[in-house]
Amino acid sequence: MASSTGVLTGNDSIPDSPGQSQAAGSKTVQNPNPAVHDHANWKPRVNPWAIAATVALAAFMEVLDTSIANVALPHIAGDLGASTNEGTWVLTSYLVSNAIVLPIGGWASSVIGRKNFFLLCITIFTVASFLCGIAPSLPILLLCRVLQGAGGGGLQPMAQAIMADSFDERKRGQAFALYGLVSVLAPSIGPSLGGWITDNYSWRWIFYINIPVGILAYLMVTRLVDDPPWIKPDRKRIFNMDYMGLAFLALAMGGLQIMLDKGEENDWFSSNFIRFFLVMFIVGMIGLIVWELKKKDPLINLRLFKYKNFAICCFLMMLIGGVLNASTVLQPQFLQQLLGYTATNAGLALTGGGISLLVVMPFAGWATGKFPARNIAAVGFCFFALSFWLTTRDLSLNMSFANASWLRVIQLAPIPFCFIPITTAAYIGTPREQSNQVAGLINFVRNIGGSIFIAVTGAAVTNRDLWHQARLQESMTSLNIPYSQYRQGLTHSLGQSFGGPQGAGMARGSIYNQLQQQSGMLGYQDVYKMLFWMAIGMIFFAFLLSKNKPGGGGSSAAMH
Repeated sequence: MASSTGVLTGNDSIPDSPGQSQAAGSKTVQNPNPAVHDHANWKPRVNPWAIAATVALAAFMEVLDTSIANVALPHIAGDLGASTNEGTWVLTSYLVSNAIVLPIGGWASSVIGRKNFFLLCITIFTVASFLCGIAPSLPILLLCRVLQGAGGGGLQPMAQAIMADSFDERKRGQAFALYGLVSVLAPSIGPSLGGWITDNYSWRWIFYINIPVGILAYLMVTRLVDDPPWIKPDRKRIFNMDYMGLAFLALAMGGLQIMLDKGEENDWFSSNFIRFFLVMFIVGMIGLIVWELKKKDPLINLRLFKYKNFAICCFLMMLIGGVLNASTVLQPQFLQQLLGYTATNAGLALTGGGISLLVVMPFAGWATGKFPARNIAAVGFCFFALSFWLTTRDLSLNMSFANASWLRVIQLAPIPFCFIPITTAAYIGTPREQSNQVAGLINFVRNIGGSIFIAVTGAAVTNRDLWHQARLQESMTSLNIPYSQYRQGLTHSLGQSFGGPQGAGMARGSIYNQLQQQSGMLGYQDVYKMLFWMAIGMIFFAFLLSKNKPGGGGSSAAMH
């Protein structure tokens, strides 16, 4: 079998490529093709960790921006004279353009080079951040957010691809630990940082803070990052762009994001508005799949899904991204709606989880180089399931700030043992020159999973809340002795303080408020139970991955 350096050993006699010659007996014959040799032995000219830190800085800036604006929406809408519902387009416009650009980084890199594309994305994102900060009206802000999302869409996958190519396979897990820290920590601290900036300065500073970070990232990438030899830009390809593929992608992602972001607000599929965007998504997605599979040189290489490991990793990464983003929204929402936390305090309750990531991520990266990726992922999913079971048990209306912070810690601590091995396993068996496409698609499905799960869990909380409210109301009758005694006692107590008739009305109002809080808490518990069973299912999917040699690539089974 051919080794990664193009050497034939033993009794192998069939060359792996036209550039190889046959070997007889125990002789070895070096591949005479210098390009193949250069590709296999290429290493970056600077320390890979300097490169990893550089690209992680740019990716952190972009990932942070997906969540930092959430808590500032009321301030943005009020300052620009818009309604709260109109203000939510600040998030939607960013997500739509971001989702469209995420999977096309491979094509863009083949046109202008990966480094140049990365620098272009940093430039667009930084300039757009400044324009968002000075936007005088909501329509201009939305236009700038579309531009910012387009620039940010190339930062995550290109950062991951650069890391994958800068490290050899033995250390790739450690590099992805750094990338995982960026992908998971940034959304966790975004709400608290955004709340603090908005409360103490102005919502415009949540965009201005990107400017110095963007300039620093641009200078560091210019000095430290180089394209590997297998990335050969061909600017003529810009005239042969897959415009139909891009159109189908824009149609599908625009329909999906708008449907998910506006679904609950418009009562989902009872609304013609939402049904229109559902049809738009279905038509766009079917058209994209059919067109890209027929295209010889597609915008998105969907043929990568023929690799078993890659296909399973995409599915698992979609679930990981979904569960992570959903839990990041659910907990602060629970604290604000039912426990009366401010946006800043709700964000601070998530901070402990971010600190736990700093501790666990390096260890998870080290473990990926020592144990098969699927084993680590299975263990991670086991602890993931345990964390949601504990959340279901401990979530209550009497929960303290310390308990809320502890729940976030146990929710995030298993994430590195899921995220890093799945990211690493996605590259097993795939051609090295397809690393840009692999990174783009992995990040694409993770973000899409986040959007879907945020919408689905939000709707599920509402539906289960109403279901429990109806069940609790059924038991609030005179036949229920404990309820009757409680109501009479409360009516008597309030009547002595505020007068008989007024006390009775206040008692009914107090009981109804308690009913709403109780049903709301039960609704959240039900959703966390759903996440628990989903994590259980992910354990079994982890064992479908091919067992790789730790730090040394995958088995032959991973190739198909």
